[in-house]
Amino acid sequence: MLTIDDARDLNWKPVVDHSNSEEDINYAGALLGSYDDGTIDILYRWEPNAFCHFHRHLCETTSLVISGELHVITYDGGDVMNTLVRSAGDYARSVEPHVHREFAGPDGALVLFHLKTKDGRLIEQLNGDGSVARVITQEQLQRSWQ
Repeated sequence: MLTIDDARDLNWKPVVDHSNSEEDINYAGALLGSYDDGTIDILYRWEPNAFCHFHRHLCETTSLVISGELHVITYDGGDVMNTLVRSAGDYARSVEPHVHREFAGPDGALVLFHLKTKDGRLIEQLNGDGSVARVITQEQLQRSWQ
């Protein structure tokens, strides 16, 4: 059984990009499980006030904020449609793709994600204008933790 105290001992893959002065990308993921039925469980942690990449989920996604707070900004056609702050204990589920950015609050964030893909595609990482920079698949994610 995994406990919160065990999280520091996981195989964390850092993602750091300081090229954008407005959005410091600094987060890490730890793959907990990836299964033949298209299910993936992954833990992400953000440094204080840090962002993850601009993206869109292509599969059913559920998440649970374990600690800290996660700010989520949702876009439609380049316009901000919604901004919300999810605190520890907040649970969310999404089955429709939506373009968004996430960033941590002043104490960072630790969030558990459960993804379920039908075709192997998980996320479209987006450029600033919303065009697709790359598609991340379950297979790619698995390989990156081998």
